[in-house]
Amino acid sequence: MVAVFSVSFVVGYLLISRVPPLLHTPLMSMTNAISAVTLLGAVILFAVPNQTGETLLGCLAIVTATFNVVGGFAITDRMLRLFKNKPGTPTTT
Repeated sequence: MVAVFSVSFVVGYLLISRVPPLLHTPLMSMTNAISAVTLLGAVILFAVPNQTGETLLGCLAIVTATFNVVGGFAITDRMLRLFKNKPGTPTTT
């Protein structure tokens, strides 16, 4: 499990670091869904008896995925506010 976690961390970092800044917001929205799956997997991991290492890895997965989900929603909300009309601005249809 540690090897899979380590390899996925490195591959994810390399992929994300090569994404142009213009695509960061759509990418964050997509990773919210992936992080939700990570959270679900970590919660399922706690449903069975585990060793200490597995429990710590599950805790780390929950913390990092939650951080990603919250950050993704904050950035997506900020992006959506850019498209809202400001008070006093005429609406075009």
